[in-house]
Amino acid sequence: MRYLLRHTTHYQYSGAVTLSHNEARILPRVLPWQDCSNTQLVITPIPDRMRERIDFFGNRVVYFSIESLHESLDVTVTSEIVTHPRASADIFSSISWEQAAEELRHDPRQTNRDALDARLYVLDSPFIFQSPGLADYARSSFTPGRNLVDAVLELNQRIFSEFTYDPEFTTLATPLQDVLASKRGVCQDFAHLGIGCLRSLGLAARYVSGYMETLPPPGQQKLLGADATHAWLAVFVPGWGWLELDPTNGCVPDERYIILGWGRDFADVTPLKGVMTGGGDHSLSVAVDVLPQEEGAQGQVRDLV
Repeated sequence: MRYLLRHTTHYQYSGAVTLSHNEARILPRVLPWQDCSNTQLVITPIPDRMRERIDFFGNRVVYFSIESLHESLDVTVTSEIVTHPRASADIFSSISWEQAAEELRHDPRQTNRDALDARLYVLDSPFIFQSPGLADYARSSFTPGRNLVDAVLELNQRIFSEFTYDPEFTTLATPLQDVLASKRGVCQDFAHLGIGCLRSLGLAARYVSGYMETLPPPGQQKLLGADATHAWLAVFVPGWGWLELDPTNGCVPDERYIILGWGRDFADVTPLKGVMTGGGDHSLSVAVDVLPQEEGAQGQVRDLV
């Protein structure tokens, strides 16, 4: 699939900002199944300093500072993206979920490199804490001796079927226990929930941030959760790799999904964050276009507040 991606963030301040330091994680990753070209980043006002680096998780990060008076900030990235099919999951793998958890508990000196790297994603993180409640919710899918891939696919479907997409219910600070109790939330909540369930069983799972083409086939409903950035998760399958899951839509991500970055949870892939002097109150709007190029179709734009 070939896309033109455009992501614009606009901050409007009630007073003048005299100085701001910012980090942006809005440059798509280059991956074996994702090519990025002609990427352009436009920032207004023009930064006094700007540099790019790769963070601990391999994500592209742009640091920039603005040292002149300004009452608004616009950050726009455009990129041409070509996506290819992900590697097929090893559906014939006989590894049980208990075996997978045990491998992640091995002495690091006796563990292969992939499993060693994955151990980071078993630990608690700023927005996700292991709990008996999350483990209990997962256990109806993770029965004794069950194949790991079968179990995670069922958990993915259960979250999709049992939870209601409700953008008015949660905020970034809503605890996972509240999401589990109410069975309501948005894509970020459902990704965090799935990760929390898996980690509470000793499995490795990471948070994935990106976009999803949302133009539906004729006669079918538009998929939920991709009006701006979208969120899903990936679970580590020992001996194979990372299997992506989208609990918001009850599916396995394919060529329609564009990856920005990944980390332990949302805190590691926040699209734009920073500190500033002055500014007073502010308003935020975000607009995203995902334009499928091969068909000449127009993508859809949504604004968030």
